[in-house]
Amino acid sequence: MKLKQRVVLLAILLVIFIFTKVFLIDNLDTSAANREDQRAFHRMMAGLHVELDPRLEHTLQSPWEIAAQWVVPREVYPEETPELGAVMHAMTTKRIIKADVGYKGTQLKALLILEGGQKVVFKPKRYARDYVVEGEPYAGYDRHNAEVAAFHLDRILGFRRAPLVVGRFVNLRTEIKPVATEQLLGTFMTVGNNTCFYGKCYYCRETEPACADGDIMEGSVTLWLPDVWPLQKHRHPWGRTYREGKLARWEYDESYCDAVKKTSPYDSGPRLLDIIDTAIFDYLIGNADRHHYESFQDDEGASMLILLDNAKSFGNPALDERSILAPLYQCCIIRVSTWNRLNYLKNGVLKSALKTAMSHDPISPVLSDPHLDALDQRLLSILATVKQCTDQFGPDVVLVEDRMTLSHL
Repeated sequence: MKLKQRVVLLAILLVIFIFTKVFLIDNLDTSAANREDQRAFHRMMAGLHVELDPRLEHTLQSPWEIAAQWVVPREVYPEETPELGAVMHAMTTKRIIKADVGYKGTQLKALLILEGGQKVVFKPKRYARDYVVEGEPYAGYDRHNAEVAAFHLDRILGFRRAPLVVGRFVNLRTEIKPVATEQLLGTFMTVGNNTCFYGKCYYCRETEPACADGDIMEGSVTLWLPDVWPLQKHRHPWGRTYREGKLARWEYDESYCDAVKKTSPYDSGPRLLDIIDTAIFDYLIGNADRHHYESFQDDEGASMLILLDNAKSFGNPALDERSILAPLYQCCIIRVSTWNRLNYLKNGVLKSALKTAMSHDPISPVLSDPHLDALDQRLLSILATVKQCTDQFGPDVVLVEDRMTLSHL
């Protein structure tokens, strides 16, 4: 065989090899990843139903110790949590040994310490389930039931970035007032036959207290993250100005995402994709109030974006605030795993899954049917937005493979 023919043959073989690598082997890798996403979805669905059961088997640890050990830089709790029911049972039943005003913020809350020394944040009921919050998408008081629903949605989406939340009824007269600090106790009052308090916060007013039904107040309790994981606060790059007539840059600059990509921590690592995930999460729950967010300190951009403070959600089921999705439609990227999970939740699966997940919460039913219906409708809007991006830029650009090995050792 002549040298020229050999060179041509080698060139052909090289092309065949490259074709095999790119189109066959890589596709096998993608298929394997997709199959793992599907298996993870089925595991989530199988474990969705959580009964609040105090029993902890095969361990001498307290529920608080178990939950603290779950936390790692990229997850608040692991995929498989057989002890979840016991931890949530403790959150809703353990004796309150101290009650104080809430930490810094704009909305009413109380900081409780439960038996065993565990801190939780208590948010009181403000609205009936069928109440519709009119006005701006961030209007109204915090919704305690929104915190419960958002936690379970975080489980369903497979993010696992929201602290544990469960509903709880407390007797203000016998459980809170005897252990309350003077600062909190000074905000208690009686309105009619109901015990009320207004706490300490930026918008807390004596004229706008939260009132129990008699002495019994419905609320939510959020598990405080372990002190060994201090938080760092960041301004959200797609935050609102909250000033009438003044727009944030992202609201008029369609190339804004390009500028974000050039700034730390969004120029490398997982943070920008976390922002996209959070936009999807917030759009589903109707939360237009994420002006800041938290990560763990000294993370150099590697920590997850922690889904804290989700109570400005589920206010108006008829309002689909598309601007919440700005990070998605301006950057036009999304994790493959998130994209797969969203597709598995189509055709009414999301509504059914969330209803099942919340069914054993002490304050069930957590959401009214219109809010559950709105979730399925908003999911379709998200899928349509991603399709617009793939039509414009192609799936290879839009669908980003970003999987991390998470250790809970």
